[in-house]
Amino acid sequence: MSTQMTGNESAGWRGKLAGAALALALLSLVWFGVAALGTRLGFWGWRFGLETLTLEAGGRLLMFAVGVSALAMVVALIQAPRKRAFMMAMGALLVSGLAMGRLMAHEGQTERLPPLHDVQTDWGDPIAPSDALVTQREAVGAENPILDDPRVAADAEARWPGLAGRRVAEVQEEAEFVPGEQKSPKATPYPRLAPLVAPGDMATGYAAALAAVQDKGWTIVLEEPEEGRIEATATSFWFGFKDDIMIRVRPDEAGVRIDIRATSREGLTDLGENAKRVRDLLDELEVRLNKAAAG
Repeated sequence: MSTQMTGNESAGWRGKLAGAALALALLSLVWFGVAALGTRLGFWGWRFGLETLTLEAGGRLLMFAVGVSALAMVVALIQAPRKRAFMMAMGALLVSGLAMGRLMAHEGQTERLPPLHDVQTDWGDPIAPSDALVTQREAVGAENPILDDPRVAADAEARWPGLAGRRVAEVQEEAEFVPGEQKSPKATPYPRLAPLVAPGDMATGYAAALAAVQDKGWTIVLEEPEEGRIEATATSFWFGFKDDIMIRVRPDEAGVRIDIRATSREGLTDLGENAKRVRDLLDELEVRLNKAAAG
């Protein structure tokens, strides 16, 4: 009997199994989309959407999809192999396997990175939120308070032993410097953050900061040109997580000084998103101000 794959004959129950595996793999993608968008639209809370639907139930669904896909590939190869069934099963395994890999990478990144959700350029002179921002956060039940000298929450001890109770300022500083690994300011999820001192006056610095925030599409909460303060909120696409960005512009002997703080409303960790957000904004403002100074 020839072992060459054939694709024209009916694959029978093996074809149905491969089709079911492919449908299951595609269903898992729909599942994750519904979990994320349902959270963003307010149908359920972020813990249920992320932890229960995505990480727990989604993880089990993907494990089942991978298992069914692998089984479908094997049975498609035995006794008069069927090419069509094999290709469907391989496609199902590719889809579910990539999704599983992405989920495992997320979990690995969570374990590897410290529980930081509040970062800024100068913890020695912290940026305090305005009453308007505090009121807005309270209105939506934001879990994370904005403090002058916050400490890692006690809830972090189970996943990040030894970090609970430590000063966020110290944890951020340690995360920014990885000896032998940080080859450039953006080499880690926590690039080094420091105040930006650039040429120009306070009015120029404020205008540059406001323009950058508007270009990014963030929702502006507060504009105070006289005080040099801007507050805005960034919202993630899928889950609708909200991070608040506070910008402070001051005159400096060398020109203008800009400090930035970014903090999440929920969760123990932001996986480095706020640090990258602050670093990107600082880099953009440096370019804008240097270009303005050059005329």
